[in-house]
Amino acid sequence: MAVIHPSAVVAPEAVIDDSATIGPYCVIGPHVQIGARTRLLSHVVVDGWTSLGADCIVFPFASLGMQTQDLKYKGGAPRVEIGDQTTIREYVTVNAATFDGESTRVGSQCHIMAYAHIAHDCKVGNGVIMANAATLAGHVTVEDQVGIGGMCGIHQFVRLGRLCYLGGMTKATQDIPPFMIADGNPLGVHTINSEGLKRRGISESSQQLLKKAYKILYREGLSTRQATEKIEAELEQNTEVQYLVSFIKNSERGITK
Repeated sequence: MAVIHPSAVVAPEAVIDDSATIGPYCVIGPHVQIGARTRLLSHVVVDGWTSLGADCIVFPFASLGMQTQDLKYKGGAPRVEIGDQTTIREYVTVNAATFDGESTRVGSQCHIMAYAHIAHDCKVGNGVIMANAATLAGHVTVEDQVGIGGMCGIHQFVRLGRLCYLGGMTKATQDIPPFMIADGNPLGVHTINSEGLKRRGISESSQQLLKKAYKILYREGLSTRQATEKIEAELEQNTEVQYLVSFIKNSERGITK
């Protein structure tokens, strides 16, 4: 049976796995599902139609699944879905989606540090790290294994590509291509994320191709269209290069240059 502190307020309709732990002064709403071995340490609020996977840990004063701040909200059952083995630190807020049946999603093995905010309808992939006070506006897409520095602000509908890294105290108003490092004010893309690529086992040959793609995209004075055409014509189209080009072609807001 789940370990539930006597000071916690848990709706009887909530679905709590028998191996979960609910600490002091937590508040759990009636539509919440909490997975195996997940621990809510204390003073955590989980409400709305929210599910937490297995082996998560949630630190004090986090707020998960509360109503969106989007003024278009009209009721219904918008969701929050959080995967397995994700850590959510103090004062993190993850808001529900805006419309009935839609969801805000956070993947597995993420590390969401203190005071970070994930707004309505965001889609956060697996293995994402958000440092303290990083903020995602509505409908932001963060692909797998992205790193977001402290106190960053991400504009609505922006996409952060797989394995990119965004430096602290920056503002992103356009998409950041996968495998790149973006930093500065105004924000610019400066090189590939070599350390992140190595840590994730991306081969040296792929890293060299991505370096060449970066130089074509950012150092040759070409338009984005001209650069992608040159990358496709001149570089070996391995998995990473194809992914980079596809991401750029599908950008609706344009990419950070």
